Amino acid sequence: MASEVSRLFLAANILLFLVQVLAGRDFYQILGVPRSATKNQIKKAYRKLAKEMHPDKNKGDEEAEERFQDLGAAYEVLSDDDKRKIYNKHGEEGLNKGDMNGDPFSSFFGGFSPFGGFGGQQEQEIPRGGDVIMDLDVTLEELYTGNFVEVVRYKPVAKPASGTRKCNCRQEMQTIQLGPGRFQMMQKEVCDDCPNVKFVNEEKVLEIEIEPGMRDGQEYPFVSEGEPHIDGEPGDLRFQIKQLPHKKFERRGDDLYTNVTISLQDALTGFDMKIKHLDGHKVHIVREKITWPGARIRKKSEGMPNFENNNVKGTLIITFDIDFPKGELSDEDKEGLKKILDQSTKTTVYNGLRGY
Repeated sequence: MASEVSRLFLAANILLFLVQVLAGRDFYQILGVPRSATKNQIKKAYRKLAKEMHPDKNKGDEEAEERFQDLGAAYEVLSDDDKRKIYNKHGEEGLNKGDMNGDPFSSFFGGFSPFGGFGGQQEQEIPRGGDVIMDLDVTLEELYTGNFVEVVRYKPVAKPASGTRKCNCRQEMQTIQLGPGRFQMMQKEVCDDCPNVKFVNEEKVLEIEIEPGMRDGQEYPFVSEGEPHIDGEPGDLRFQIKQLPHKKFERRGDDLYTNVTISLQDALTGFDMKIKHLDGHKVHIVREKITWPGARIRKKSEGMPNFENNNVKGTLIITFDIDFPKGELSDEDKEGLKKILDQSTKTTVYNGLRGY
């Protein structure tokens, strides 16, 4: 009877532990993607839902903020390879408890799995080919609006060849008899005979999605498109975004900077103008006050889109330069300007480099 109670108690603990492990939000359902979804599919689903579910677009909905937070949590986990592996094995509870390795029962039962066998055994490491990292030049316009770029990749592909080759080589312990009653354990390399292969370059077209808001140096990976390994898995191909310099705009984070030169007349009397943005739309700028050299105007939400949330955009900062007229003024014009400006002669000497 006591043993039966003990078994029931153990089963109850196992069930409770399973419930804790499996508890939590279904991140795949939240994003609306299958468990086999690629990282790009996850990103696309997140960007689409983030625009639809943003609290600013659902004012008055009391649950909008909570749904948006769930969406962000789902993207944070599923877009990270390590976190996604843990989530797939142990659910959200596994992430919260930090139980990162192996069978969730191995730590609970001291390495013994209640379903048979011993946990904690490390899997044999699979050899892997090298990663290939390539620079991809991208214009600021493409980073603002997004674009699709096709790249031709010549990838070595394994093809059957005549003969055999040594493969799956490993170190094994062998017992060698040295004499009567004398034995010695020694390591020896043991290999299998595998069909021979040769690598042939094949052309493959890869489509790269330049997503709005991507940053300089950000990577765009293609899993298993790197260098092959004759006895293992190929590495990855990673494109690094290289933002090209722009004639009109400079990017700093999600903010854009530009300089506009205006006439002295406009600087004194005011102006009304439009600046052509990266996607072609016009930014309207009106100023009625006097504009001095170096004066700035900030236009909110006219900067770069934020990569994680395209609904949010940075600021466009416009610095004004003054085009002073050349030539000389008549004595009459000089006197007229003095009356209009009504400024007393003032000279200030200071160290401009130090900012005093």
